[in-house]
Amino acid sequence: MQDDNYSSKTNYLGPNLSIIMEEMGNQIRLARLRRDYPSEIIAKRAGISRATLWKIEKGDASVSIGAYAKVLNALNMERDLLYIAKDDAFGKLLQDAKIENKYKR
Repeated sequence: MQDDNYSSKTNYLGPNLSIIMEEMGNQIRLARLRRDYPSEIIAKRAGISRATLWKIEKGDASVSIGAYAKVLNALNMERDLLYIAKDDAFGKLLQDAKIENKYKR
């Protein structure tokens, strides 16, 4: 059964994820501007078009994570990718609850 607001042929993310993607794109744009790099230079270093860089800086979900990674690399920020899902607080809570339940018996 398919939700009226979602189609497998679209990049529907939902409001929360869309806001996060927009914020991430804006952070990438600000990092580029702080370094005083023109979009042409970063796009060239990343091996992508300026149009793709523009989409990344808007937080477009249709752009591959690889392209996002290339831009971070061009900005010398590639290690920031290591922070994705690093602090899995919810997973740790689930794991701890499972461990506690196992030893309560």
